[in-house]
Amino acid sequence: MGDRKQARSEEFQGFVVSRWPRLVRTAFLLTGEQHAAEDLVQTTLEQAFVAWRKVGSADDPDAYVRRVMVNAHARKHRRRLKEFLAPKDDSGLVHEVADTGDVIGQAEDRSALLTALAQLPPRQREAVVLRYWEDLTETQAAAAMGCSVGTVKSNAAKGIAKLRTIPGLADMVTQGGRK
Repeated sequence: MGDRKQARSEEFQGFVVSRWPRLVRTAFLLTGEQHAAEDLVQTTLEQAFVAWRKVGSADDPDAYVRRVMVNAHARKHRRRLKEFLAPKDDSGLVHEVADTGDVIGQAEDRSALLTALAQLPPRQREAVVLRYWEDLTETQAAAAMGCSVGTVKSNAAKGIAKLRTIPGLADMVTQGGRK
């Protein structure tokens, strides 16, 4: 019995080590603050560890953990009844290597993007982060947010429309070669 427990513990540890950067990035985009993101990931992983037998045997453990994270963020937001704001800079964030086709990832002024993202209401922010940063399908994002595909489409469209109205972001995308 101890061997099974040890194996589950090692499996969970491997999961955490391989997913940590992506989980922190997603949490950062949801919360807008590095420390809050790390707290959110820790809370998420605590819940995942307790239910690891179920999570580890799920068809898509990443989707399961992502759903736990979005739910934990939503609970925290509901309790505080206020939005988290983006930090003045993202110097504490561990950056991933950007895709060559990712214009936003190549943008020189990430702080403008993070500040703009922080202006979105929580559900729109979740939809935009899950659809466009995490590159989830509408169905996957709906599962992570616990809502319908139509709600994801609506929130993502409204969020992107709001982001497009921010002059600094429009200039960054235009300078990046897209028009």
